[in-house]
Amino acid sequence: MSYVEIPGAKVPIRMWTDPATVEGSALQQLQNVATLPWIKGLAVMPDVHYGKGATVGSVIAMKGAVCPAAVGVDIGCGMSAVKTSLTANDLPGDLSRLRSRIEQVIPVGRGMHDDPVDPGRFHGLATAGWEDFWGRFDGVAEAVKFRQERATKQMGTLGGGNHFVEVCMDTTDSVWLMLHSGSRNIGKELAEHHIGVAQKLPHNQGLVDRDLAVFVADTPQMAAYRNDLFWAQEYAKYNRSIMMALLKDVIRKEFKKAKPTFEPEISCHHNYVAEERYEGMDLLVTRKGAIRAGSGDYGIIPGSMGTGSYIVKGLGNAKSFNSASHGAGRRMSRNAAKRRFSTKDLEEQTRGVECRKDSGVVDEIPGAYKPIEQVIDQQRDLVEVVAKLKQVVCVKG
Repeated sequence: MSYVEIPGAKVPIRMWTDPATVEGSALQQLQNVATLPWIKGLAVMPDVHYGKGATVGSVIAMKGAVCPAAVGVDIGCGMSAVKTSLTANDLPGDLSRLRSRIEQVIPVGRGMHDDPVDPGRFHGLATAGWEDFWGRFDGVAEAVKFRQERATKQMGTLGGGNHFVEVCMDTTDSVWLMLHSGSRNIGKELAEHHIGVAQKLPHNQGLVDRDLAVFVADTPQMAAYRNDLFWAQEYAKYNRSIMMALLKDVIRKEFKKAKPTFEPEISCHHNYVAEERYEGMDLLVTRKGAIRAGSGDYGIIPGSMGTGSYIVKGLGNAKSFNSASHGAGRRMSRNAAKRRFSTKDLEEQTRGVECRKDSGVVDEIPGAYKPIEQVIDQQRDLVEVVAKLKQVVCVKG
């Protein structure tokens, strides 16, 4: 489908989904965003759903302002994927050992490494800028300075919630590695700190929703936020690259005979801010639950832990600010999923996938998410499908 346009106070709201299928609370959030004085455009992805302040699955373009809640608290959260030389014939019948090996090497949940991971130990991992990156930690908000040790030990860790590491197969039986994570606790604390600062600023006192508080250009608060935001986005990117290096090591060791090789990595943020130019204006484009899909940009759109995912290539649609959805999107809250589904439902919906099937991940059950095929179909003018993947191993936080 192409987009549907509905009226908004300052800008029209372009939606790549049927507005009638969007929950009322999310529609209200979109209308709230459209009232912001600085807004220049609002694009809504087919995986849209209610979030804090701004919906997940929205792309907000503003002139001279940025809303930290419209980035989300997991700054720089995103995906990485890599195609391997392995095929279905290389995989053992029982994949439990492989899942166990991955879980031993990549800490999940609130876990961290005993010692910071040295990126220099991985063959082929780009480490340029690593020292400079950690040197810039001295410039982030004082409120999080005491977290540096934990931040270094959480680099290369998965986290919890909907974050995952997967081994997948494409339709030609090639094996792919894929993972989803962000800036861990340090990104969350930076986000929460700056949202709190923004809410106290005088220009935000009359907003329809205090969670939509913004920083405006040429102020010290904006400068401080931009510094910390871009640092956290970099942390998230490094975090995924370290995890992928750890994952490749596991694959090399487990499949020594096959001597696996790896194609170049595909990586994309889906909670972030970028400086981009549209219609002659320099804008701050916030993607919260959306990926950049400029012409030729490779992206990753995952489904749930039992359905599958898509590797896509952007078509460069300026109407969406060169964006596409970041996943299937939830169709019910975590609490609603826990009330609705049982571990038996989880076992049925993840049949054939080597993964956790206990009560701790019932809120991540496929039934809690929108159908990924439908989400892909609704954005045919935003991306083209390059590969369809189906997971055979899924590690959850």
